[in-house]
Formats: sequence, structure tokens, C-alpha cells
Amino acid sequence: MLARQLIRELERTRDETLKCFSLDDQDLARRYAPDKWSVRYILHHLADSETVSLDRIQRILSEPRPTLPVMEQDAWAQALDYSHAPLSIARGVYESVRNAIIYHVGAHYDQRGHLEWVHSVDGVRTLRDEFEKVAAHNENHLRQVRLALGGPAA
Repeated sequence: MLARQLIRELERTRDETLKCFSLDDQDLARRYAPDKWSVRYILHHLADSETVSLDRIQRILSEPRPTLPVMEQDAWAQALDYSHAPLSIARGVYESVRNAIIYHVGAHYDQRGHLEWVHSVDGVRTLRDEFEKVAAHNENHLRQVRLALGGPAA
């Protein structure tokens, strides 16, 4: 994948995700399947996972082959009380952090994408892997939101 293609995908998923923060409470409470996260939880998770990804990206760029921990997403959702945390804060975090990631893709994907880091569960990965994971992760959750809202996943 080329940096400009990835940037387009990151911008597309950012823009679609930002629209979801404006959904009404009824739509935010919808789930894509029984016992799965609501749209509200998914949006909070996206804001938090983007933050974790930006931290990883900056550490990979700044530290020699860092070892970084897995994100225990269910623990985050519970401890950070996604059911009551303000979505307005999550929206601002998501947007600003995504914009920072887009900047780093443009600045570092081609020249420094080979930099390695060690994921505490998955093992050795590259900066390029992390950049690409951000887009794929967001798209996966957007499919879940589309299903929750009654639309096609694609």
C-alpha cells in the first residue's frame, strides 16, 4: 500500500466515524448483535484505541525497538465507564488523534515504516503494520456500526 492510499482510507474512516458521534441516544444504544458493544461503546473504544495507536507510533519513531503492551479493551470499557463517559470528549480525542496519525503516515510511512517494535502478545511488528492496522480496525468497527443501525455492513 502507498502512503497516499492509506491517508485516503484514514480520512474516509475518520469522516464516517465523526458522523456517528452525532447519532441520537436511541441509535447510540443499538448493538450489531446480542451481547456485543453498543454504538456508544464502539465510539469510545475507537477514541481510546486511536490514542493507544498514536502512543505506539510515537514510541516506535522515538525509541529503539520498544516492547509495548496489548490493550485490554474490555477492561478499558469497564474502568473508563463507557456507558456514562461524555461522547463529546471522545469525539474530540478521536478527531485530533486521527489527524496526528494521518500526519505521521505522510511523514514516516515510506521512509521509516520498516521500524520494528514488539507487541506483548503478537510479537515483532513494524511501524507500517501499525499504521495499516489503524485503518483496518476503524473499518471493522464501522461495519459493526452499520449493522447496528440496520444498514449493510459494506
